[in-house]
Amino acid sequence: MRLIFSLLAAAAMATLLFVRAPALLQDPDSWWHIRVGLDMLATRSFPTVDSYSHTFAGQPWIAKEWLSQVLLALAYQGAGWNGVALVTAAAVSLMAFLLAWHLGETVKPSMAMALALGLALLSASVFTARPHIFTLPVIVAWSASLFRAGNAGRPPDFRLLGLIWLWANLHASFTLGFVIAAFAGLDVLIRYRLTQPRLLALWGLFGALCVLVSLVNPYGLKAILATFTVAGANEAVPLITEWRPFNASAAPLNEVALLLMLLALLVSGVRFGLALALFVLFALHLYLAHERFVFVFFLLVPLALAAPVTEQFPALSVQTEQRDGLERFLSRHYRASLVAIVALLIVATGMLAAGRAIEPSQKTSAKDALAFATQRGLSGPVLNSYGFGGTLIFHGIKTFIDGRTDQLFLNGFTQADDAATRSSGRPLLEAHLEKYAIDWALLSTDDGRIPFFEQMPGWKRVYADSYAVIYVRSR
Repeated sequence: MRLIFSLLAAAAMATLLFVRAPALLQDPDSWWHIRVGLDMLATRSFPTVDSYSHTFAGQPWIAKEWLSQVLLALAYQGAGWNGVALVTAAAVSLMAFLLAWHLGETVKPSMAMALALGLALLSASVFTARPHIFTLPVIVAWSASLFRAGNAGRPPDFRLLGLIWLWANLHASFTLGFVIAAFAGLDVLIRYRLTQPRLLALWGLFGALCVLVSLVNPYGLKAILATFTVAGANEAVPLITEWRPFNASAAPLNEVALLLMLLALLVSGVRFGLALALFVLFALHLYLAHERFVFVFFLLVPLALAAPVTEQFPALSVQTEQRDGLERFLSRHYRASLVAIVALLIVATGMLAAGRAIEPSQKTSAKDALAFATQRGLSGPVLNSYGFGGTLIFHGIKTFIDGRTDQLFLNGFTQADDAATRSSGRPLLEAHLEKYAIDWALLSTDDGRIPFFEQMPGWKRVYADSYAVIYVRSR
């Protein structure tokens, strides 16, 4: 039953993602991640300096998410944007399977499936074709295994070190794995204090090995330090939508879910240890502070609390003898159910890989505008809207600014770029045009600099559509 319902969760998620496949490709950063991956495959080397912008060319920059970028590039080489959507959907479906599987170890199977799908949908804002998508299955498996070991008073499974190595090469968020391990270890420490020195020593050794294993990547310690560049005083963070605080008016369903979870904890009388309580607060803080961490709260908190909740409410437990109708039906027809579910997964995969061609919207691709720029032979330094940086990199055009603000475009640059779009930003814009010898501009239609270009002498609008506007210097 656990396997069937976990596969059913994966199949349902795959089907839903197939229907909404174009939505997986609407992040502007997908473009440059694929280009970096393609370049690494072509050169068989890892970049150490920026070669994609004209404003920060030659500055130190590392492809700290190199493995994810290579996976995205291979998918693009194999089946174009359909391939990129396919590997993205596969990662999310695997996450849904693992979430249902690990919840199903303590929660009854049908409830585990329903929870997995519901929690995945609440986290759907992060389901985009970017490197973090490959870490979601890793995060679920990592967290479930460590919290289960902590709750049972067992040492951690040292085979999990392979997961932290994989995570460290997939995405910079791997340092979150250290924090999760620390909370699980703290749970053991609080439970047993110093009465189990060998157990505590094994948890300490595991924590130390986590750091050492994560250093096995092309950039060593630099990959860890890059995480703190974002977590620290990065000027771009407040300006990027996904790094902004949780906005209840923009995500009412998530607000309702948060309140219902809080209500359940308050009225149910469920008790759990201090370490788990601190982890819940930590996960909630991350989500409220930065929308991009929605998955930390909605995916990992239920995994951490599943064991103590089912211990105190046996009716929810997998050990209960009461089965609902769906469980009884599938148990009688489990062979046919398995065949049907696997067939559904295969069909969904095939349709996504070989079905109608999909591609990103012109909101991020500026497809027609770039075709015009190529036809007119526009060259030289460009000033671009932030959201068009990815597509410029993909098409071999050096950017003014792009989505790599975790390492580049700092020291006031990103703040000045944003300020130039404000009502009083014309002097800043003129300074940028002069300092960087800008020859043309590719702007989104909502860019605040458009009125300035319309007014400034020496600049002419040569192209406009529903997504992009191009200006060139008058000669």
